[in-house]
Amino acid sequence: MADRRLLCKASILRRCPRRRGRPRFSHSEGPIHHCRSGGVHRRAVGACLLLVWLFTPTASWAYRPFISTDAAVADPKEVEIEFGYFTLEREKGENSFIIPRVVINYGVFKNWEAVAEFAVRRSPDAEVNVIDPALFIKGVLKEGFLQNKEGIGIAVEVGPLLPSTEKGERNFGFEGIGILTDKLGPFIFHLNGGLGVERSTSDLVGIWGVIGELPVATGLRLVGEVNGEKPRREEQRDSALLGLIWQPWSAKNLWFDTGIRRGFASGVPDWEFTLGITFGFSVSSLWRSASSLGDFYRASGTGGVR
Repeated sequence: MADRRLLCKASILRRCPRRRGRPRFSHSEGPIHHCRSGGVHRRAVGACLLLVWLFTPTASWAYRPFISTDAAVADPKEVEIEFGYFTLEREKGENSFIIPRVVINYGVFKNWEAVAEFAVRRSPDAEVNVIDPALFIKGVLKEGFLQNKEGIGIAVEVGPLLPSTEKGERNFGFEGIGILTDKLGPFIFHLNGGLGVERSTSDLVGIWGVIGELPVATGLRLVGEVNGEKPRREEQRDSALLGLIWQPWSAKNLWFDTGIRRGFASGVPDWEFTLGITFGFSVSSLWRSASSLGDFYRASGTGGVR
């Protein structure tokens, strides 16, 4: 699947939504050395490991800054991390900050992934809460455009909404959606529709969303989204987003994004501005690279530094 997704990215100048283990380096035999140069070696090894982590070629498929998602998943034993490092929400003349918003996708096996997500929100009264925690299973039921196949791609994503620390959101909920992805000329579309159970009221809620993407330059895509929710006993909550996704290096699995969202109802922020980054890596490649760096670390004679 990795090869197919890479071919797909090359053909449309795009990406595509919503672990890790640290190898233990044993101390070298012989007396323990106390020297200041050990810190330099450790920092160098750490920097090399970070670069390997970020730039090991994989078929990551970035999908910030949307609420909706697409009909694609991470490849088996690969991790994709969507990291929103700054989000400003403005509602009724007051500002809230979400730093960070994180989505971790792990490929469990072919066409299926596990998803974990959460965010940290600082409200206008300076209260800090963990919001929107959730766990999902996402699967591609029919391979399509994003898997370099003919026809519409079909996927599902289902899972529990976990309790938030925010007042009124400390209950469990649920969400299940169906996803369709297709291409029409230069445009790529993703349609979402489903049902959920809200944390706050336990009410049934209808969920929908439409994403559109248009490549405008090498590595740069103009993106938009319209989405909404309709709780059974509350008003419709709709919003729209306009943004950009930029992949600076076509051979690297690294994307930057920015977006502005406008709310059209009382249940969503009036305005939202967000910045983020998405990257992916293969767990097996990371482990092999870390083991090689561990061998270098021991061979350098600093393995016993304390």
